[in-house]
Amino acid sequence: MKRLFKIFLLSGLVLAGTQLYGQSQADMCINEYLVYNTDDFVDDYGHKSGWIELFNSSYGTVNIGGCYLTNDPNNLTKYIIPKGDVLTKIKPRQHILFWADNQPHRGTFHVNFRLEESDEVILVASDGRTIIDRIKIKKDLDTNASYGRIEDGIGTRDGSEGWNLLQRTSPSTNNSGSDKESASTIFKRIDPYGFIMAVTAMSVVFLALILLYVVFKNYGKYNIRKNRERAEQTHGKQAAKAEEETSAEIYAAIAAAMHMYAMDDESHDIENTILTIARVTKNYSPWSSKIYTLRENPCKK
Repeated sequence: MKRLFKIFLLSGLVLAGTQLYGQSQADMCINEYLVYNTDDFVDDYGHKSGWIELFNSSYGTVNIGGCYLTNDPNNLTKYIIPKGDVLTKIKPRQHILFWADNQPHRGTFHVNFRLEESDEVILVASDGRTIIDRIKIKKDLDTNASYGRIEDGIGTRDGSEGWNLLQRTSPSTNNSGSDKESASTIFKRIDPYGFIMAVTAMSVVFLALILLYVVFKNYGKYNIRKNRERAEQTHGKQAAKAEEETSAEIYAAIAAAMHMYAMDDESHDIENTILTIARVTKNYSPWSSKIYTLRENPCKK
């Protein structure tokens, strides 16, 4: 029974891992492509060919080993991305480039078809059936002109929205924003002496202190009020409990005592004119007292 349970648990873990793996591959997308390359990026052999850029839109590493790239919707497993290559593990928000040169013997990132001869490019999951992304190839592009997403990973999967002819090719890098002036540079130009930065920093600090003061003050008042309410509730409960525990005999005794106190003529003697002499018992003999053993000097009367 235990062995069967272990097998069942292991199967569940393997299935869950496979499902999670498949879901992570779905975060990949076709991000940019270039069809006619005459004076653009060159591959590791020094050749100029069309290329396809994939982008990991997630914030986790995705292993695309075992996935497929194809230009034929009737043959979704045309080119398999080899497994075991560490370079197929795409880091979060990073790109990977595949050369469409029909030279797969040149390495992992060289596919067995050309974009000039293709109507579309399809990215297929490792199961060989699930289409992750696909994009139609525009044949009317100029040489060394790429077509891609305006913002990395943003846009429809079919290329109808969010895609455009890019002003410059950007293989293995961001499609936009890399040549823009950074925010720090803009701020430095606006505030060259750091006055705005200093005022902003001090304002943030003082606002934080004021906020902390208000929070702790109100929190203290709230605790005091709650403690007071709890004390009043406890006192009321104790009084009610004491009232419940006091028996009728005690109340009767108290009432009798108060009645007797009110009736002085019946319950008390008038002792203000009576002299009581208490007999004192001495536990020693007066003859053994020291005052009787002392000699007295004679005195003349």
